[in-house]
Amino acid sequence: MSTEQEPRSSAGGATKQPGLPKRRIGLLFAVAIFAYAIDLTSKIIATATLEGESPIRILGGAVYLQLVRNPYAAFGMDFGGTWILAIVAMIVVGVIIWFSRKLRSAGWAVGLGLVLAGALGNLTDRIFRAPGALHGHVVDYISVFQPNGDFFPVFNAADSAISIGAVLIVLLSLLGRDYDGSTNASRKAAEAAEAEAEAAEKVADDEPGRPANEGKDGQTADDESAPGPVEPKRRTEGESS
Repeated sequence: MSTEQEPRSSAGGATKQPGLPKRRIGLLFAVAIFAYAIDLTSKIIATATLEGESPIRILGGAVYLQLVRNPYAAFGMDFGGTWILAIVAMIVVGVIIWFSRKLRSAGWAVGLGLVLAGALGNLTDRIFRAPGALHGHVVDYISVFQPNGDFFPVFNAADSAISIGAVLIVLLSLLGRDYDGSTNASRKAAEAAEAEAEAAEKVADDEPGRPANEGKDGQTADDESAPGPVEPKRRTEGESS
């Protein structure tokens, strides 16, 4: 990933750099709030309606709704302790919030906003749900193709947000679109302009006593425009007589 660069100046003048795209911190938090609200609302509805119920078959059996309280990570993966997962989620949230001020890409803002919402959604369960703070079980309620997670682990909206956001970020990286709004083409153009400015600055440093308007043959523009010496006018025989 690239970093933001300040325009450089040379002896011949400042290097012209196109304006940077606007910051996308507002878009990131808008996406995060929206996705977090969906996750929180769906979990409240799931715990209120699916507790103690048999799996509900919808969409012709493509999806089953059933309540599962998951002590593990997303999609039931076990990484060795609920409190560890809670701390990892806190770190992810903190890193994304700190990184958000550098965002100038709408795609990256959406992707990171989804990851932020998913991390916050499951972290909320870890902190506030039974059996206790940092040990709470995450509410999962979506099972695809077969009930009880027989085809794929039961998951929730937060897990989906994390997965979609991560895939979007990877796709943008593969397409050469960086978090600062730059692309491969714009980075190459900026590098070429910077190299040209450095070359001009080096030439100016190598010839410090040479006037700025001096040409290759050592003659200045003023010398070229100045008139040459005037030859005396010869008098003819007629004029002498």
